[in-house]
Amino acid sequence: MKPEDLLNSQVEEFNKGNISFLMTLYEKDVCFASKSGQVVKDPESIRRTLQSFIDMGTKLEARVKRVFQANDLTLLITEWTINGTKPDGKLINLTGRGTVVLRRQSDGVWLMVIENPWGTDNLQV
Repeated sequence: MKPEDLLNSQVEEFNKGNISFLMTLYEKDVCFASKSGQVVKDPESIRRTLQSFIDMGTKLEARVKRVFQANDLTLLITEWTINGTKPDGKLINLTGRGTVVLRRQSDGVWLMVIENPWGTDNLQV
């Protein structure tokens, strides 16, 4: 499995609503930007964030733009869109350029260590 294959699996399972599988893609001590300026480090917060998008019936599209690999670490630069409809009928149309850091595990599987879907365009310090 190549590091970028993880993104493809993430998109496919997100669109199926498979939150259990999505959570297996992260290392235990992951750092996740739930939205611009907010970082969470516990799996339950990540689960809630992802589940909120799934519950709205949104669909994710994403593609890898660049791959930088150094031994067991990889940085993916991604572009993504999320489209759907909120329960109140308002349309959701989000786009972003994200960054994902993956680490190869001892069994050869790649897992996310850092996921920042918001990239650097809207970071609040």
